[in-house]
Amino acid sequence: MKRVGLMFALCALLMSVTSCYDFSREQRLKDAENNGKATLVEAENSKKAMVEQAKAENESATLQAEAKIKIAKAEAQAEVERAKGVAEANKIIGESLKGNSEYLKYLQIDAIRNSKGDKIYVPTEAGIPILEARK
Repeated sequence: MKRVGLMFALCALLMSVTSCYDFSREQRLKDAENNGKATLVEAENSKKAMVEQAKAENESATLQAEAKIKIAKAEAQAEVERAKGVAEANKIIGESLKGNSEYLKYLQIDAIRNSKGDKIYVPTEAGIPILEARK
């Protein structure tokens, strides 16, 4: 009877060790599978983050380019408006100087007098002076 009990205890011990080994092996397989899944999820999330970052950078670059275009258009329009103002001022000045040749001659003589360097004034038939400056 002791032998049967010993055999029974030995079988129980053997089954216990075997089932512990099987459980451990299955647990290692499940752990490896879970680690693989976690790594896959992490890689997918990283990829999604990189895609989102690239989209954001692309959108930012597009917005910056559009802003530069708007600024350039505004500056061009401002330049056109300045040119219109200068043209209008020149027109007004030109109209005010018509028939006022004495004043224009005075301005010419004053400019010659106030310029630097030696001057030789030679009147011509057309009323346009020949200026020559030498050192």
